[in-house]
Amino acid sequence: MKMKMILSLPLVLAYIGLSLAQPKDYWYDLAKLSIENAKKLENLNTNVAKNIVFVLGDGMSIATVSAARILKGQQNLEPGEEGYLSWETFPHASLSKTYNTDHQVSDSAGTATAYLSGAKTKRGLIGVDDGGVRGDCASSVGNEIGSILRMARNAGKSVGFVTTARITHATPSALYAHVPERNWEADSDIPASESACRDIALQFLENDDIQVAMGGGRENFMLNTERDPETNRLGKREDGRDLIKEWVAAKSQLGTAKYVWEKSEFDAIDPPNVDYLLGLFSDSHMEYDIHPYFAGAPSLAEMTQKAIQILEKNPNGFFLLVEAGRIDHGHHAGAATLALTDTIAMDAAVTMAKSMTNDQDTLTIVTADHSHTMTFGGYPSRGNPILGLADDYGLPDLGSDNLPYTTLIYANGPGGVQTRLTYRNTGKRPDVTNEDTSSDRYQQQALVPLESETHAGDDVAIWADGPMAHLFHSVHEQHYIMHVMAYAACLDAGAPHCSP
Repeated sequence: MKMKMILSLPLVLAYIGLSLAQPKDYWYDLAKLSIENAKKLENLNTNVAKNIVFVLGDGMSIATVSAARILKGQQNLEPGEEGYLSWETFPHASLSKTYNTDHQVSDSAGTATAYLSGAKTKRGLIGVDDGGVRGDCASSVGNEIGSILRMARNAGKSVGFVTTARITHATPSALYAHVPERNWEADSDIPASESACRDIALQFLENDDIQVAMGGGRENFMLNTERDPETNRLGKREDGRDLIKEWVAAKSQLGTAKYVWEKSEFDAIDPPNVDYLLGLFSDSHMEYDIHPYFAGAPSLAEMTQKAIQILEKNPNGFFLLVEAGRIDHGHHAGAATLALTDTIAMDAAVTMAKSMTNDQDTLTIVTADHSHTMTFGGYPSRGNPILGLADDYGLPDLGSDNLPYTTLIYANGPGGVQTRLTYRNTGKRPDVTNEDTSSDRYQQQALVPLESETHAGDDVAIWADGPMAHLFHSVHEQHYIMHVMAYAACLDAGAPHCSP
């Protein structure tokens, strides 16, 4: 079906006689303001961090941040380039090297172990150091590594996490699990030869430290004879255990415990009267934020708000992990719209967290675990739709094949499959002139055809605000992040600022 073309903002302004011209005084004043803001950093915040809010954009490359920033502005009818996502205004920023000990390009398991447990490890390992071997249960014994979660609990803090992925997925599971294979989320995932290992969902149940956990993944907690209340699909557990019921029973012995699986139940939660909260809003991952039926579950910002309201009751403070897990999945699908709109949803979650906390006692960190192969290129004019064709004031940029291309494109992925098929039949790339390139179903063209786009190995950014945020100051190994959190919150004994 032929789709309506999207006009660029510069072209629209040209039609009505306006311009984006910004004379030198604008830029000079902007620079002076930035210098004044930088001078304020002379007085470093060396307070003890009572609270830590760690926000992870899974797969959120620097190009993803730049493109999402522009899309956010354009959604507000602005050119987009001049805006900021919430964390881009944080006073401190640095870079993180994301490689695993055995791979140049990392996965989300090895990286999560690094930034949550403080040591780099192999691809696929959760809470197990480099001595472990992927898929080998025996190799993980004795090589388990504790996370920031246990350190925070030892200091008397409350802990929790929210994610748009399964709560047994790589990022959140690194808080509480020790397993040599990230995919062992339910007992049915573990080969018979490795049955000595406990699956990730079971390890979640057995962890008494987590007070709040919200995301997807009901299937890993439900019996394989039990139908999901939303999808009617069967659960995955073969051990005869209903882990949701067991969780409610166990946590009810410790305080007021609530389990919710839909938005109305979530909305009814009264944080002052709830000590433990488990929310499983999908049988697998939660839906992308852009989908209209997302209203059936809370947004990442809403989950963040509810989590803080419960955790902040502890006078000793809290640790909260917030993961926008589906940024990564949007990129793997080669669908930039999905990745960028979930990044904007994460922006709302960070805004929510910052509005509920104080930078004098709360260290807020925003980062990513790894990059993706999406690039941002061509020579599009200022304000050109970031999800559109590379366009110079109404004249599309053309490749040497005389065909247009999108500003955002992938080095590999499903878009390469479509490109390869068309090329075989016509000798050319697909003509995207009349495509709705902003659709959530649109897959940008790619060079190498793959069913799933891959991670990339370039560095990702770290943004920080609050106590000891200035310790993020250059290019760091990824495991450094956990050590800064522990130092800032005095979870690491002997730090000078921790003395009375």
